[in-house]
Amino acid sequence: MYNSCINTNRIWESTRIGSQCFTAMRHHRRGLFAAMNVGLFYGKGQRFPCWLNNKGYTTLADGLLGDCHIQRLACFADAAFALWAPRLYRYYRDNDAGLRRHMSFRRPFVGSIFACAALNFGPNVWTFKHRDVLNLAFGWCAVNALGEFDATTGGHLVLEDLKLVVEFPHGALILLPSATVAHSNVPVQAGEERVSFTQFTPGGIFRFVDNGGQTVDELAERNPSEYDRIMARKAARWEEGLSLLSTLDELLPEE
Repeated sequence: MYNSCINTNRIWESTRIGSQCFTAMRHHRRGLFAAMNVGLFYGKGQRFPCWLNNKGYTTLADGLLGDCHIQRLACFADAAFALWAPRLYRYYRDNDAGLRRHMSFRRPFVGSIFACAALNFGPNVWTFKHRDVLNLAFGWCAVNALGEFDATTGGHLVLEDLKLVVEFPHGALILLPSATVAHSNVPVQAGEERVSFTQFTPGGIFRFVDNGGQTVDELAERNPSEYDRIMARKAARWEEGLSLLSTLDELLPEE
């Protein structure tokens, strides 16, 4: 999918500064480039979802989130999600509404259902083969490629489990279940530059809502019968996830 109405060059120029700093943000499992997560997160022992603290880079993060071009890119991904996976999209909407019954919060972008975003800074963003294990197992992640590179010679998206290598040019968007499908991308050529922008919702936020706005341990202590019900439900969780996906016959019915 392409979003040609977005001034993606503006976004790319904004994120090029990642090549000049962010040494501390180069330590992660996805590749040898600086990356910054922004938004609402839940995991690693937290009692409730919290807005990520970007510390010395908060001003930069707020500036990028407030950029009108990045906001339009985020909203385009939201619209594409709603179009191609309407049931799964409603599941995200229902989770969002459930979370609001327990706490007030904000998402990175008003017009996007995703709770978190990642800014992957250049000059050459290429990822190792990986799965995003903190995402919802059957959820979708929106990935945008940006930069100045020849998409026929580099920057290809590699979907290991599907045995596919896909040309992925500047401005392209893909929605994929990044927690279950192994993926990576090919480096671009010398002298070229590539960055990427992704959106996702951590799986922990869905669990927090399913647990009634509390941790698993708190649920087990306060409501043992509900805890048992939630635990028993997990055996068929994969079937529930598959039932939320749409087929092309559903989305494009014959007249």
